[in-house]
Amino acid sequence: VLVGIGIAGLLIFSRRQRKGVRAGNGAFIQYLELNPPPAPPPPRAPPPLAGLTFAVKDIFDIEGFITGFGNPDWLKTHGPATQTAFVVQLLVRAGAACIGKTHMDELAYSINGENKHYGTPINPASPNRVPGGSSSGSAVAVAAGLVDFALGTDTGGSVRVPAAFCGIIGFRPSHGTISTSGVIPMAQSFDTVGWFAKEPNVLRQVGYALLQQPFMEPRQPQRVIMADDCFSLSSAPPERTKAVVARCFERVLGKKTMSNMDIGPYLLSKSPSLQAFCDETASSPLVGLSKALSLIQRYCFLATASFIACHLRFEFKTNHEAWLSGVNPDLGPGILERVRAALKTTAEEIVLAMSVKAEVALQDDVLLVLPTTPGPPPKLNTKGKALDDYREKAFALLAIAGMSGCCQVSMPVGTFDDAPLAFSVMARQGGDRFLLDAVLALHVMVKEDLKNSALPLVNAKTNAAEAAKEKGNLAFKNKDYHKAVSHYSEAIRLDPLNSTYYNNRAVAHLSMCSFLQVEEDCSKAIDLDKKNVKAYLRRGTAREALGSYHEAHDARRCSCFHLLWFFLIDFRQALVLEPTNRTALDAVKRLKK
Repeated sequence: VLVGIGIAGLLIFSRRQRKGVRAGNGAFIQYLELNPPPAPPPPRAPPPLAGLTFAVKDIFDIEGFITGFGNPDWLKTHGPATQTAFVVQLLVRAGAACIGKTHMDELAYSINGENKHYGTPINPASPNRVPGGSSSGSAVAVAAGLVDFALGTDTGGSVRVPAAFCGIIGFRPSHGTISTSGVIPMAQSFDTVGWFAKEPNVLRQVGYALLQQPFMEPRQPQRVIMADDCFSLSSAPPERTKAVVARCFERVLGKKTMSNMDIGPYLLSKSPSLQAFCDETASSPLVGLSKALSLIQRYCFLATASFIACHLRFEFKTNHEAWLSGVNPDLGPGILERVRAALKTTAEEIVLAMSVKAEVALQDDVLLVLPTTPGPPPKLNTKGKALDDYREKAFALLAIAGMSGCCQVSMPVGTFDDAPLAFSVMARQGGDRFLLDAVLALHVMVKEDLKNSALPLVNAKTNAAEAAKEKGNLAFKNKDYHKAVSHYSEAIRLDPLNSTYYNNRAVAHLSMCSFLQVEEDCSKAIDLDKKNVKAYLRRGTAREALGSYHEAHDARRCSCFHLLWFFLIDFRQALVLEPTNRTALDAVKRLKK
């Protein structure tokens, strides 16, 4: 079938359904061919994207095809698109060839990448973890090398999250800079067309084609801010990422441009309305910001001249309420609950949220650095509180760009816990071209820095374990022994071959008179380090306490001689290693009496 595509010429469509097929990591829901017009003959230059292939999320219209929106009931109740989405036309005219549509989360209402009906695309970077959503298939297609780049949409994080989870680059443009014509709306106050690429030069080429902005000399940022409170939300050790990024920016802009601050209190100072969404937690301004975004996303209130003279514009609720009520579609877990919440939202609830959106902005001369997500991707089928906590922290990070309308790029920064880790750079609204140019230099520098660093990322677990140990030390100092045990246990989980962590946990157990646990931890510490004097002393103390208990309650268990030998062996071994150790000397004297 020959279909016109504006001035670009003719496109050839080839329909080939691939539903349920897991080839290509399960990224594609439908293969098709959308070919560019022939390139002009030399000496004229070829189009900028000539030779590149791409895929599009199943939220973009392609003329003659039904846009599935991640749900089979939507597919059944809608007809073929009568026109191809503007951005797809733009890319084809620029020389790229579209080869198919990719899977997505239902109704674009999740960041996990899991779909009850079509399955979960396989994350090439970490197959036992989710690929991220809602633009899951697009990210997987790029990460697996099936296409050079792919289109997604980003309302609350649906490009940034899958880019981070799949270890590729993802770009969310400034709100309103790229047309969303021919894209099923999710929430127009935040909807953006984003894209993925493995290589920064491809990301930049695609961005230039989509932005259609006249050339302007980019303004140099005067400051690069590390958002410390954002990094504190990450389960990965922040020091490594911050050090790598700081060194790279210093090489480009100079050391004086770098600074650190908590972005939450800053946003609160700029947006008095944000206080209404805050609670008493340390991250309350960021969590409050995400709550405000969520409300607007569900149902939008737009002021005209004042908050009194206003009109209502529905977002997700108005976009899809009639279809949801009429069809009563089969929705997966999590999606169903969010849809129900959206349908119950009223305009009165979001007056303050719209005030927050109007007040939040990033300064023109500032770049903000933050983690894209609160750590590596969750494992497949993660449920309950663990997933809820992760989502809350993720949206606290993602809401900053959404509420301010800023552009943001997510870039890989190695791995943690055997899974991809990413950081983001955010620029003012309208600073897209500068950010794309910055990525080109920054991505190469980050890769080089990671390769040449004296502290490779394979030690990330060790760093995290040390951080957990320090938290345990602080809790112990504050006499919160149960909390100290929890932190030391986390350190052991991350680095089970460090005798110090077992030793420290033993001290906390000793303070709670949990002598059996003390003996067990000290024995493990000694197995790992035969010269661990403290472990011998603490095990001896625990065994003395246990022996006294048994002696008092069951005198027949063993003779006094055997008990004495059992108690003394650890203290004597400590004296072998440290002959002047006062604790061991005093214990031997006491027991001999």
